[in-house]
Amino acid sequence: MVEPVCVVTGVGPGTGSALARRFAKGGYRVALLARDRQRLAALEQELPGAKAYPCDVSDAQQVDKTAELIERDLGQPSVLVHNAVAGAFGSFLEIDPQVLNRNFQVNAMGLLYLARRFAPAMVQAGKGAILVTGNTSALRGKPFFAGFAPTKAAQRILAEALARELGPKGVHVAYLVIDAVIDVPWARARFQQKPDELLIKPAAIADELWHVAHQDRSAWSFNVEVRPYAESW
Repeated sequence: MVEPVCVVTGVGPGTGSALARRFAKGGYRVALLARDRQRLAALEQELPGAKAYPCDVSDAQQVDKTAELIERDLGQPSVLVHNAVAGAFGSFLEIDPQVLNRNFQVNAMGLLYLARRFAPAMVQAGKGAILVTGNTSALRGKPFFAGFAPTKAAQRILAEALARELGPKGVHVAYLVIDAVIDVPWARARFQQKPDELLIKPAAIADELWHVAHQDRSAWSFNVEVRPYAESW
């Protein structure tokens, strides 16, 4: 039996690596995407069948080239997880407009390039899943997030447009809103006063996305929210 293929973008030491491990555990061959190959080397060695691909998802030509390599090396993907993210903090007067544009290219345009490349084969197969990791910035525009929230809101709306078009064709598109600080070293260093019960574990995020990717067709989700039990919302 041919092993299914999952593409994970934004593979770093946190959520991306957890996603790769979860899908590899579930029997998938995993394409690991990040801009820096060195970030992927150890994980590529750790996971049987995984393969690293340096790729900037904001570049349509790189996405197309990488997709060709994935299909050649691993086969046609049945799951795509767009986890790559670019962000900046600051009010609208403080942020560099070029930084906002860069964030938009990664978060929204990256999803567009990936979906345009991988969705047609999923439609032809009559099955597949496109999952996007988001956060509460996709739902509200706080002043300090002016360099980030507009790009995540655009990403969520694009994902909804994809879901409405692709769902009837057998391809499940879902958007995961993560309402928490993710438990990774840099976040712990920045939020030292935050108690453990208010941090979300990358492995728990990966488990939920695994669940969403394998929902029964009679009960697909689009908007999915996850947060620690103690989070105030």
